[in-house]
This record gives sequence, C-alpha cells and structure tokens, in this order.
Amino acid sequence: MSDNDSDPQEPPHGFEPPPTRRKLLEVVTAGLSFLLMAVPASLGGLFFLDPLLRRRGATSDGNSGGATAGFIRLGITRDAIPQDGTPVAVTVITDLDDAWNRFRNVPVGSVWVRKNPDAEIIVLNSICPHLGCSVDYRRSNGDFFCPCHTSSFAPDGTRTNEIPPRNMDSLEVLIAKDGEPNPEGNEIWIRFQNFRRATKEKIPV
Repeated sequence: MSDNDSDPQEPPHGFEPPPTRRKLLEVVTAGLSFLLMAVPASLGGLFFLDPLLRRRGATSDGNSGGATAGFIRLGITRDAIPQDGTPVAVTVITDLDDAWNRFRNVPVGSVWVRKNPDAEIIVLNSICPHLGCSVDYRRSNGDFFCPCHTSSFAPDGTRTNEIPPRNMDSLEVLIAKDGEPNPEGNEIWIRFQNFRRATKEKIPV
C-alpha cells in the first residue's frame, strides 16, 4: 500500500460529519458534561442537608414531635412513684444529634421524681445549684443532701440552709398517654434542662 492510500478506518483529512450527526454529538457531549457536574453537586447538597432532614423527620420516645416536642419521656411511670412522697432517682436518656450523627439512648443527666401530697408529679434536677455536685436523698432524714458542701433541701426542693444560692431546680412535667398529653395518663415526660450554678437566678445553660 502506498503512502498516498488512505486508511479505511479513518475519515479523510478535513472530513466533517453531516450537520445532523454533528448536532447529535454536541447534544450528547453537553448532556454528559451536565451529568458529570450535576451528580457530584447533588450528592454534596444531600450530604450537607442530611442533618436537617433527619432532625426534621425525627420522632422517638427520646425526642418526640407533636405535642410532646422538646420533652423527654422518663423510663418510669406515674404509678411507680411512691404515694408517700419518697423520691425516686431516674436517669434521663434520650437521642443526641451532632452535625452528622445520631447517638441513641444516651444518658444526659438524672432527676429526682416524687409525688407531692396532692399526688402531683414533681421532678427536680439532681445537680446541686451550688457548685454542680450530685444531690443525694437521705431517707433517714427525709431530705436531699449534697455531700460536697453540705447543702441541704426539703423534699420539695426548698433549700434548708444558706449554702446553696437557690432551691433545687424543678423541671417542667407533662403527663401523657401513648405520647399524647393526658392528665389521666401514666407516662412522665419532662423538659430536661441544666442551669447555671452558683447564682440566685435560675438561668438555663
């Protein structure tokens, strides 16, 4: 074969595809370029929006939606609280979300739960408002006592000496049935909060 012979596998020099074919190639090339850019961008957008989508759709016993939004259901029922006013220590467990992860059934604190003489449920944060130690209940004395600095409190949380700057921190309580507010229900839900220590004011932190 001479040098002047054309390769049958290659188009002649200067060959251009017909306009229809050229247009099709341009459309296909543009489509592929768009997909190559759009797919990573979409995945990246979903990655950044994922925490918001999960938080918006999250409903569980720990952090429920609806009427109990912002409340945490305690792992004890109203019937289990002694009628005589003896407090019961309860660990507060809920789900925690950071920017990208959900951690289920995490202990976030503890509370004392008791019934007052009218059978109303009272919930007190177990952290001493003085310097943040855990408050114990002394059954023999019938009072709450902080072993760190001898702060003491009556069963209703009222301070009984001048060491703590304020009473024990009470928490908002919601009685519910099947996750819906109902004064005849047996579920105890609380709005769990911690508060600034060593101040007379009850300031959430």
